[in-house]
Amino acid sequence: MRGASWHARIECGGMVVGAGFLVTPRTVLTCAHVVQGDPAVTVSFPNRPELAGLPATVTVPGGWAGGATDPGDLAVLELDRDVPVAPARFAPPGAEQGSPSLLAYGFPEGYDEGVLARYRAVSRTLIADQWVQLEATSGHGQPLAGGFSGAAVTLPDDRVVGMVAQVAGEPDVRVGRMLPTEVMARYWYGLGALVPGPGAGTPEATGRLHALVRRAEATGLDCDPNRLYGHAVGPFGPDLPPGGFASLPAAAAYVQWQVDDPEAVPRFADRLAELLAGPPAPAAAAWSPIVVELERSGEDQDQVTVRVSAYRDGQRRPVDTSRLPRGEVRAHVQQRVDRAFVHLAEGAEALLAFVLPREWLNEPVAQWECGPEDSTPLGCAHPLVVTDRSRHRSPRLRHHLAKKWRRLETGPGPTTLHRVDCASPERPPSLRKRLRDEHADLVGFAAPPTALPGHFEAGLNVPVPVLLWPRSGCAGSGHDPADPCAGAAFLQALGPALGGVPATELPRRIRSLREEAAADDDPDRHWAKDIQILWDAPHCFPEPAAGLRSPVA
Repeated sequence: MRGASWHARIECGGMVVGAGFLVTPRTVLTCAHVVQGDPAVTVSFPNRPELAGLPATVTVPGGWAGGATDPGDLAVLELDRDVPVAPARFAPPGAEQGSPSLLAYGFPEGYDEGVLARYRAVSRTLIADQWVQLEATSGHGQPLAGGFSGAAVTLPDDRVVGMVAQVAGEPDVRVGRMLPTEVMARYWYGLGALVPGPGAGTPEATGRLHALVRRAEATGLDCDPNRLYGHAVGPFGPDLPPGGFASLPAAAAYVQWQVDDPEAVPRFADRLAELLAGPPAPAAAAWSPIVVELERSGEDQDQVTVRVSAYRDGQRRPVDTSRLPRGEVRAHVQQRVDRAFVHLAEGAEALLAFVLPREWLNEPVAQWECGPEDSTPLGCAHPLVVTDRSRHRSPRLRHHLAKKWRRLETGPGPTTLHRVDCASPERPPSLRKRLRDEHADLVGFAAPPTALPGHFEAGLNVPVPVLLWPRSGCAGSGHDPADPCAGAAFLQALGPALGGVPATELPRRIRSLREEAAADDDPDRHWAKDIQILWDAPHCFPEPAAGLRSPVA
């Protein structure tokens, strides 16, 4: 019992009536008969004198009908605040069998500070499918008397195996009964996530199972728990218990504790996840990227190597590699991009991706015209993104980005927009830590990279899959933070504009915003007139980029 500060004393109307134990920072378990009919419940922790008289509310009654032998004698109490006490730990169901002694910490009359009783489990047989019978390990010592109801029954290492539910009515009788944890979980499903299974299923698997069950109950999912059980155990598994399952939690708890097959819990969880997801939505068309890579060539700063590739069926198809003066790049790219469409499958969803040196990330490539006879900006004609050449070539950063995209594509979708204001006092190292700690996927900057170079470097190197900023407007931190600016207006509009859009669909959404701005009566004043998106998804470019080379003359 050393250090077990989670033992609790339960008082109703100012009188000690029983015991309990802390199982989460603000959740205490006790017997329903301890708190019956009295709303004024307080909880004290005798091993933490400063935590006394804490108000508590009964949030889950176990369904106890009031009789001494009625099932469901469990109550869940919620404290009015978290307490700084480590909650009780649980042993797997059945661990009480074979233990030479079990301990209970109760509060009989005259012992407000508590007293210990030492007992053992008589048999694995449950009395009336509810209780394990306890008997004293000797003919002397403290019996299980009034004030022990609701006490945790523990192994010598303080792990909980059950709760005292019935005590002896006569002083000389040294027997009692406890509700084992697997029975307690019938009446409060939340216990299932706290009690380790008897070997069939890892903590991660059972944790996922319970999270899915809570979600199914919260959303009112209409499903048959008996069919779920049959799916989990398979055609050769244990038969359905007589009468079947009255609820989804009951079926999940039975699979967790009564089925030996270690794959039963994952199968139950997987099928439940499918039902929660609903009928599969039509798959969105995969992007077919056309990649334009630009790089300064040699010592001559005016020379640029341009490499254009198209992806089809996951394979890169080279279109052209040329070295030319920077002033000729735009016209060359217009021509080669047009040619790249020949390599795409019919009806494919084209995505233009410009891989640029870091110092060129703010280039107005989305504003380049489609061609000499078509003045439509490329960024209005097609979804168009940029990415940073250095991390496009870094195996380390591509590895981390690929992991993030797996989560984005299998998770809930839209991500929180992490703002970086132009007048923010946040230093780049602090921003880097914030983005990493908060697992940022989407960052909006109020100013272009040249105005916030250190902050952009943090976003690129964490790495964050999606960065957005206005190419022009606010010049950075040279104004009062209280003054309105174009950058603040950009961020203010950006969040709602992207709300509910999956990360994979952001290029298409940005194209719509560019078209909206271009069609505005006053396009130069539209907040999205020069929006730039860095969208870095390595899975769209399955073959790592090879080093650019100058063509042979």
